[in-house]
Amino acid sequence: MPCILIVDDSPAIRHGLRSLVEQQTDWKVCGEAENGRDGIDQAKRLHPDLILLDQSMPVMTGLEAARELRRLMPRVPLLMFTMFKNPFFEREAHAAGISVVKSKSEDVQSLFMSMQELLESAARPHLG
Repeated sequence: MPCILIVDDSPAIRHGLRSLVEQQTDWKVCGEAENGRDGIDQAKRLHPDLILLDQSMPVMTGLEAARELRRLMPRVPLLMFTMFKNPFFEREAHAAGISVVKSKSEDVQSLFMSMQELLESAARPHLG
């Protein structure tokens, strides 16, 4: 069963995402973190299959955390779930190691489809 780590400074968003993920999928949320630094610590401890990151957080932003997570866990997909989606930010996010950027204003099915694609891609054997 795929394990998801949710990193967002809003308790309401973390709770909402956890509820939606666990009600609508066969995935489990293995942890939650309220900032990028805590997210890195949780990821090292929990070894999630996918990490959902917010951008705007105290202590360490999502992009800062993504750079560190990409170095520590190069095969774990990172999905940025943020209010700051625009072409410039998406380029910056991809450069930091984010696989997909989703806007919090998009519907949840779009988020789940991206999560499914990332989990399936990560599960395939890597050649070379």
